[in-house]
Amino acid sequence: MKKHWRDMSILLGAIGIANIGEWIYMIALHLLIFQETGSVLAVTAVYLLRPAAALLTNSWSGSLVDRLNQRNVMISLDITRALLIACIPFALFSGHLLILYVMVFFIQMAQAMFHPASMVYMTGLIPADNRKRFNAIRSLLQSGGFLLGPAAAGLLFLIGTPVLSIYVNAICLLISALLTMCLPNLLKTDAAQKRFSLSMLKEDAKLVLRFSLTSRQIMTVYLLFSAAITVLPTAIDSLETAFAKEVLMLTDTQYGLLVSIAGAGIIAGASLNSVIVERLSVSLMLGIGSLFVAFGYLIYAFSSSLVAAAGGFFILAFFLAFANTGFMTFYQTNIPVEVMGRVASFYALVEAILTMTMTGIFGGLAHILSIRISVIIGCICMLLICLLLCFVIFRPLTVKKIVHPT
Repeated sequence: MKKHWRDMSILLGAIGIANIGEWIYMIALHLLIFQETGSVLAVTAVYLLRPAAALLTNSWSGSLVDRLNQRNVMISLDITRALLIACIPFALFSGHLLILYVMVFFIQMAQAMFHPASMVYMTGLIPADNRKRFNAIRSLLQSGGFLLGPAAAGLLFLIGTPVLSIYVNAICLLISALLTMCLPNLLKTDAAQKRFSLSMLKEDAKLVLRFSLTSRQIMTVYLLFSAAITVLPTAIDSLETAFAKEVLMLTDTQYGLLVSIAGAGIIAGASLNSVIVERLSVSLMLGIGSLFVAFGYLIYAFSSSLVAAAGGFFILAFFLAFANTGFMTFYQTNIPVEVMGRVASFYALVEAILTMTMTGIFGGLAHILSIRISVIIGCICMLLICLLLCFVIFRPLTVKKIVHPT
């Protein structure tokens, strides 16, 4: 038992340090690009690299993740990202913006591959009885990164330059890699069982399809949660600044306060969640948590003042930790670890496509109709999907196991 908690503590430490470093990196990167180019478009292009890298990487990364030593993959990806990030200032100051974008693209590819690898490794490392607690603490650390990362970046800007912040993130990733090295090997071999090829990818796609068809309720929950808590919120959040400035008529200071209230909601929800998580069922956290996130968004969509919008923001942020903890535990419990990387990568690919599509659709609706109507439509769709999610999640779960991974 002590060894389990030691391993979990080390893993949580690695996750927390890397998460704070990522926030510092993104803020510093955007600031550096804007300072060097003076172009908002140049900064916007960075945002497009993340989904583009996900689309390219998720089609094949799961096949590798499931066949390799996930711990070694995580270490290699941390070191690779650290080296690439440390080279960013040289690429930027040399005036070769294209080289910078290529480097950022590879960093995002590594990030996209890291997610399924860490999911598989965490599921294998953490005993089933401790997963709810682990996921709750992980959610708290990620929430802390949401606040501590920008705060640390601001402090570094005061005592140094954005370049210093870039190097700090590289160091954070190296520390994360060192901590991961202290964790146990769950696989004895680091060699793929068969040669990586197009035919192998086709076999894996069929495997994921078979699993999805024979575990319809599990994958329905997965898709509904993804649509309600990832895809639609991303599309709605893309209109957040315009909604705050043009619909609610908030000043920059008031908008900053609104974001801060959301951060307080995240911390409060994650803190309470980590305390009472053992008393809550996975279904309750997943279903009711998602439903209240949708209610929070709906309050925000119909708000006409800072107070109402802040109330909606606090509610959705507060319950997000419960929803995410419930989903992570549900996912780890019901998807076999042998195919988890392939399933995660395939559906992450679908999620990236849907996110880009829905973001474009809601941007178009905001232009054709209005920003408020577009946001309201998105929030109503989110609420309906969450109601359907509750209906599915509270039904008795039936699982058929026919997966024979290679």
